[in-house]
Amino acid sequence: MTYRTYSTESLSTTDYSPTCLILHSFDTIKPLSTIKTIAGVLLMKNVISVVVGLLLLSGCARGQDMSGHNHATPAPAADAVETQDWAKQRLAKSPRHQEWVKVKNGNREVNSFVVYPEVKNKATAVVVIHEIFGMSDWVQSLTDQLAEAGYIAIAPDLLSGMGPNGGGTSSLDRNGVGQAIRDLPPDQITADLNAVADYVSKLPAANGKVVVTGYCWGGSQSFRFATNRPSLKAAFVFYGSAPTASGSPSTIDNDALAKITAPVYGFYAGNDARIDQTIPATTESMNKLKKTYEPVTYEGAGHGFMRAGDAPEPTAPTATGNKEADDKAKADYDKALTAYKANKKARDEAWVRWKKILAGI
Repeated sequence: MTYRTYSTESLSTTDYSPTCLILHSFDTIKPLSTIKTIAGVLLMKNVISVVVGLLLLSGCARGQDMSGHNHATPAPAADAVETQDWAKQRLAKSPRHQEWVKVKNGNREVNSFVVYPEVKNKATAVVVIHEIFGMSDWVQSLTDQLAEAGYIAIAPDLLSGMGPNGGGTSSLDRNGVGQAIRDLPPDQITADLNAVADYVSKLPAANGKVVVTGYCWGGSQSFRFATNRPSLKAAFVFYGSAPTASGSPSTIDNDALAKITAPVYGFYAGNDARIDQTIPATTESMNKLKKTYEPVTYEGAGHGFMRAGDAPEPTAPTATGNKEADDKAKADYDKALTAYKANKKARDEAWVRWKKILAGI
């Protein structure tokens, strides 16, 4: 990770350290009152300089080089999702080349995270569409995991330029991210994704093949992107729904689905009725249109299982001696552990299926 460097040369206090002050005082025998006055002034200057220097170093630690090599990480996503230090730490340990690029889409610049695989031959590219939480540490970690599997992966922050002062996800709080996601113009999303797909397909290390994947809100956007980009080789929809007709959120948009040329692979959670209830109608429409749609439901898992199953296992509570409190903590832990195991199982099985399909593209 590269940080901006601030010069503190003008704040140097080397000549006025306490040791130097004492030596100078003995060398130039001054009246005691004069020495005290000089010492007081110089000591104050020393303290102020140190404080200013620390403030500048603090600012330096927060800086980032958006085009840096390996482990470049933007300011953490706002509290739109639970703390993801585990994802950040995993990303920091990756040996793969990571970089941030600004992809042009007309007058817009889409801040995008790219990770390259360590492979000999040119690779297929995967466009990663983030969750409703925007560009998170987990999304970046997943992008790195795709590169680990042998693919060039690029994750655009679709909230680029939508935050205060032209910022993206990291410039917004939880509510701001949600509002910005809801306010994204559909045509802008499509144009941003097309620009990103064009960019990654033309990289020297790419073989020209591009697939798309998305999660939650991004899952629905990956399905939608398949209706707008005929050159896609595949769309991987994780717990997202198919496009619906304007003004009728429960009606599948058959006109949109008719434009799909790539196979669509669905990954769904068994405990996700909101999304699962759309699968039968989507299956029926895709079959009638003679489109490839292969949904798989992972029983016991919840919405967001790719992220939830990637997180660390819940930690058992420590007994406090208060029976009522300890019993409640134990019950909460058992429930969380059961959910975690189901999500991890789904996540692991989904990766096996996903890698097998990717290998055949």
